[in-house]
Amino acid sequence: MLVLLTRMNTTLYIFDLLKIILPALIVAGAVFLLIRQYLEKEQQRRLIELRLQGTKEILPVRLQAYERVILLLERITPNNLLVRLNSSGQSASEFHRVLLQEIRAEFEHNLSQQLYMSPDAWEEVKQAKEHILTLINKAYQGLNTPQQARGTELAKRVLETLIADETDPTARAINIVKREAAGLF
Repeated sequence: MLVLLTRMNTTLYIFDLLKIILPALIVAGAVFLLIRQYLEKEQQRRLIELRLQGTKEILPVRLQAYERVILLLERITPNNLLVRLNSSGQSASEFHRVLLQEIRAEFEHNLSQQLYMSPDAWEEVKQAKEHILTLINKAYQGLNTPQQARGTELAKRVLETLIADETDPTARAINIVKREAAGLF
C-alpha cells in the first residue's frame, strides 16, 4: 500500500510539474517566434534603408555618367566634330590624323562611365565610335590623292559619306543611353 501511495504521489507530482512546465514552454516558444519575426523584419527594413541611401548617393553619379556619354557621342558626331576641328590650313592626312586622335581621346576620357551603364548600352557607344572611325577612314581613302588633298576636301568627303550612308552613326547609341537613363526613374 505504501508503494502504491508513493507511486500516486509521484504521478501527481509529475502531473503538477507538467501543468507548470507545459504552459511555460508554449509561452517561451511564442515569444521566441515573435522576437525572431521582429528581428527579421528589422533586418529587412535596414537593408531597404541602406539601398535607398545608396540609391540617393549613386543616382546623381549615374545620371552624370549618362550625361557625359551623351556629350561624348555628340562631340564625336561627324557634323559636330568637323565644325569644332577647323580643317583650314591642314592637309587631308594631318586633318585625318587629328580627327582620329580627337575621337580616341574623347572616348578614352570617358571610359570610366561604362561602370554606371549596362554592358549593352556601352557596347552601342563603342560601336558608334568605331562606325565613325570607319566612316572617316573610308572618306580619307576615297580621296583621289590623299597625300596632296586639303583638310577641307576630307571634311567635304566625310559629310558626303555621312549623307550617302543616310544614318547618323551616333543616333542609335544616344537613344539607347537616353532610354536607359530614363529607366532609372
